[in-house]
Amino acid sequence: MDTKKLQLLAEQRRKRLVEVVYRAKAGHIGGDLSCLNVMTALYFHVMQGLDPANPKAPGRDRFVLSKGHCVEALYVTLEAKGFLKPEVLDTLGQFGSILSGHPTIEVPGIEVNSGALGHGLSIAIGMALAEKIDRMRLESQQSQQPRYRTFVLMGDGEQGEGSIYEAAMAAHKYQLGNLVAIIDRNHLQISGNTEDVMPIDSIHDRWTAFGWDVVTMNGDDMADIVKTFDSIDYQGSKPHLLVSETTKGRGVSFMEGVAKWHHGVLNEEQCRQAVKEIEARIAALA
Repeated sequence: MDTKKLQLLAEQRRKRLVEVVYRAKAGHIGGDLSCLNVMTALYFHVMQGLDPANPKAPGRDRFVLSKGHCVEALYVTLEAKGFLKPEVLDTLGQFGSILSGHPTIEVPGIEVNSGALGHGLSIAIGMALAEKIDRMRLESQQSQQPRYRTFVLMGDGEQGEGSIYEAAMAAHKYQLGNLVAIIDRNHLQISGNTEDVMPIDSIHDRWTAFGWDVVTMNGDDMADIVKTFDSIDYQGSKPHLLVSETTKGRGVSFMEGVAKWHHGVLNEEQCRQAVKEIEARIAALA
């Protein structure tokens, strides 16, 4: 899918996200909006082998949402990809719905239960290591299976979890070039600016020292997202980290860069304003 179509799709998903979160009266909309561009690019440009009719296809690329509180962005993306029916997504926030506030495997297309911060990278490393071991075994038997890659999306506030750095060392040790980790670097977490809570501005140097291939991209710019993913060498030995510089609440003027929208709840007037802004961008792209 070309960049303009991806931009249009992301805006359409942004509108759907706002409406769904408004009706549910719950959600982490600020982080949902900051990571939605990257998630759109992953599911509609980067990841391969995804089939709603066969969610467990052996050769599919894997995705782990480590910042699981932003599951609403994943839900609207899975809907667009055909894994989730609109009538199911509309049950978000209702009693008996399979859709909860964090990813669960009850939902087609979701690989693992996630959202306990600091765990997603370790799970993704297990998936990437399993692919590498299986591939080596099959090659020794002169057999083949489709090679898959593993992607994991983390939050920047999540970088305060020590388990992440144990996992980072393991990914380097096992030379997991088939692993891509993304940090949604929107600079805000539930308790304020990340640099006030637990400074992490040394991300690039820190992860480079752990032996990772580290690239910074503009996560608010679809063209830069596509270019960055397309430049990754998945055949190499280094695991990859993309630092995705984003804006909390991206695409809704009164939410952008405002910490309270980490999990703020829209009122009717705010929902109308947000939808109006997004619809103007959809019209310009269509």
